[in-house]
Amino acid sequence: MPPLPESYLDYPARHYGMDQDRYDWSDMFARKPVVWPDGARVALSIVTHVQHFPLDMPAKPFKAPGALSMPYPDFRYFTNRDYGNRVGIFRVLKLLAAKGLRTSFAINGCIAERYPALLRAVVEGGHEVVAHGLDMGKVHHSGLGAAEEDAIVAEALRLLREGSGQKVAGWLSPGRAQGFSTPEILVKNGVQWCLDWANDDLPYEMRTDKGPLLAMPLAYETDDRVVSNEYFQSEPDWVQQVKDRFDVLYRESGDFGGRVMSVPLHSWVSGMPYRVEYLREVLDYILCHSGVWVAPAGEIAEAFRKQA
Repeated sequence: MPPLPESYLDYPARHYGMDQDRYDWSDMFARKPVVWPDGARVALSIVTHVQHFPLDMPAKPFKAPGALSMPYPDFRYFTNRDYGNRVGIFRVLKLLAAKGLRTSFAINGCIAERYPALLRAVVEGGHEVVAHGLDMGKVHHSGLGAAEEDAIVAEALRLLREGSGQKVAGWLSPGRAQGFSTPEILVKNGVQWCLDWANDDLPYEMRTDKGPLLAMPLAYETDDRVVSNEYFQSEPDWVQQVKDRFDVLYRESGDFGGRVMSVPLHSWVSGMPYRVEYLREVLDYILCHSGVWVAPAGEIAEAFRKQA
């Protein structure tokens, strides 16, 4: 075999800096301190995913995490996921109401048509509606044509805005997946902030050709579904990890300014009867600390942008 030519090691994109220009690299510990309302140290952002997994969801180009995995028709996992829409969501809503908390619910657009009672329950509970794509079978990726992706985003937003009566300015893609043009399409359709990127404990502005888009923190490693279904760890493990995450952020806030503590939940995970009490334990622990501001993600985004 002949030796590789020297040109093989040439990479025209090699240079100092980021490999994309959506945002600038930033050391969070060197930024101007963030100040939350009433001098709170930590903004608690609870985001409950409310999802519909179609029984005939496509496998290409990939399936969103949590997707049905058995041969069609996969009633085993379809009904397990649908448990969250029949039972689990109401357990979560009841617990949040008992604590007097207003939070965010990331909801697939089709829920507004398929399960309008769920959307009403979220709105009547005083919670914020975040668009979570159209359904879990319609993932965003670079192979989608711009017109097709725009139609998916526009339809999801239309259904949720009409069904909730809210402006629905936040977005979470199914599986957190984006294509190269997704940020532009979101801004074009009136989205002001999104929860897809998991690389910070504070909001930061992203650049798009259509205007700015605020990236809001949403933890990945301490997501209830990730801990249980991907890491195969126990509920007590999840509780300890969330507590540890909060402890570090709370401690940092004393020296570096406000932090965002995000708690991603799924109605078909934390809404299970043997898990909801662990969620109660997490909330009790966080809320026993002074200087915790609990708010929907959109209000946290607004408070951040006012001082950025």
